[in-house]
Amino acid sequence: MAIDAAAKTESAGSDSALPLWDLSDLYSGPASPQIDVDFDQAHEDAERFHTAYAGRLAALDGAELGTAIATYEAILERLHKVMSYAQLYFAEDMGDSARGRFLQTMQERYNAISTRTLFFILELNRLDDATVARQMEDAAAAHYASWVRDVGAFSSHQLSDEMEKLLHEKALTGATAWGRLFDRTLAALRFNVDGKPLTLADTMNFFDNPDTSVRRTAAKALGTGLADNIELFSLIANTLAKDKEIEDKWRGYPKPVSYRNLSNRVEDEVVDALVLAVKGAYSELAHRYYAMKARWFGQDVLDYWDRNAPLPGAVQQRYTWEEAQKLVLDAFGRFDPRMATIASQFFDRHWIDAAPRPGKDSGAFAHPVVPSAHPYILLNFYGRARDVTTLAHELGHGIHQLLAAEQGPLMSETPLTLAEGASVFGEMLVFRAVLDAQQDPRQRFHLLASKVENMLNTVVRQIAFHEFERRLHESRSNSELSAESINAIWMDVQAESLGPAFHFDDEYKYYWSYIPHFIHSPFYVYAYAFGDCLVNSLYQVYSEGHPGFQDKYLHMLGAGGTLHHSDLLQPFGLDARDPEFWRRGLSVVIDFIDELEALQEA
Repeated sequence: MAIDAAAKTESAGSDSALPLWDLSDLYSGPASPQIDVDFDQAHEDAERFHTAYAGRLAALDGAELGTAIATYEAILERLHKVMSYAQLYFAEDMGDSARGRFLQTMQERYNAISTRTLFFILELNRLDDATVARQMEDAAAAHYASWVRDVGAFSSHQLSDEMEKLLHEKALTGATAWGRLFDRTLAALRFNVDGKPLTLADTMNFFDNPDTSVRRTAAKALGTGLADNIELFSLIANTLAKDKEIEDKWRGYPKPVSYRNLSNRVEDEVVDALVLAVKGAYSELAHRYYAMKARWFGQDVLDYWDRNAPLPGAVQQRYTWEEAQKLVLDAFGRFDPRMATIASQFFDRHWIDAAPRPGKDSGAFAHPVVPSAHPYILLNFYGRARDVTTLAHELGHGIHQLLAAEQGPLMSETPLTLAEGASVFGEMLVFRAVLDAQQDPRQRFHLLASKVENMLNTVVRQIAFHEFERRLHESRSNSELSAESINAIWMDVQAESLGPAFHFDDEYKYYWSYIPHFIHSPFYVYAYAFGDCLVNSLYQVYSEGHPGFQDKYLHMLGAGGTLHHSDLLQPFGLDARDPEFWRRGLSVVIDFIDELEALQEA
């Protein structure tokens, strides 16, 4: 079946113009004189900071240390504002070489200044416990106690000052440069879909098309386009995995995932328990559901392009941007009016970029920017139901970021595991609102099936991604991996996680290569599964009428990075260190599958 050229934007509904963000809240443009003013001021402040404090931290009293940390925080906020603008400006059109050069220049200027403040963390981590305890007796220093604690967690992996400075300065020509190459390559790719060159986002927009031939054509085109570039993508993956292995070895991290766990402030055994729980439930989750889906399609097995296909007879609901906005805000408001009020700012103040276009980042994100400004959200809105949940997801992040901003630049940053909990909770609120309003049993069935597929994508697929990364990094420690070796790892974990209900054509083996998390944020992906299981448990507590749940939830978001996950979950009676915690979260997905089976048999 030929694909209509207009089809690629059909799902954007009748919107004449999807929103574009307004970055002028940061700077008027890449040539803004204020960028130079901010860099010059940061440079002067960093030099004065280095002169005032380098080699002197142990002699400071608590009030003086508090002042030093506050000064350091102010320098970073000024620098991060410039870098946030450069990253957002680049995301608008990643194929534009001028934007790429601008981002690189900003990164080089940032690195040159931040090199002068690098001593502060290194020296702080060398302070003995008695000195820190004495300094923390003063309120000025104690204000930053959680930040000092979290920085100190990396002290045993810290290298000499000279080595740290070298790694800091060379990052721009190392991992960052390879990541930039990946972004530019992917943004420039066009996939030949029925004779039409489409971007990655436009191509993947067809993956939930109700017409099998349309899905197949797009899936084959994506695989072919990735195959044409697989040697480059394999080189990037090999280089970054080796780069990480070398640095991990010098720093003494025992496993490839260890740095990520530490930065997420979550214990290795907690992550291991999550991974084991999900893998142990593959047969109850993905294997069982997709076997059911194959039967609904009247097939023994599904082709891989049918994984997200709408069910037979499902009504393909399309949403205008205005409808999506109302749906999300209403759902947030029913949970707590404060959430809707906060989220409304993103629409009213032009903090969202939703229009698909060539060169634009093909994914979705909420960038926190800096507390003195505000977050921005990027997504590609085609009007699908999943675009509505993506909007809810990113707004969940945005609300979290705004509430946590009160903690200041250093302590507002939240571990990925808890950040993804906030975003998935936003999705859950919207899903529950839509499901509760649906009276038609058939439509309820389709809604449940769609939610199960989203949850499988969040839990099973992301843990499979985690396993892919683990195997890739472990194998790379022995020798450079051929493209075929990486492809084979990908196919093994996909078959293991999705089960026998799928048939994979040969080109599917290249699909690992478009996933940016593997390149930019190794081992990020388990945070999605962590967040989904966390939200399932949280929502159960909420639905059981837990007293003061909304206040406790918003307080949890407002804590930012100041509290450990055990302290954040304690008010809800939850503990992620308990293996049963993960089973409780997975049982929600299993219960949905049970309900689907019962509805189908009724």
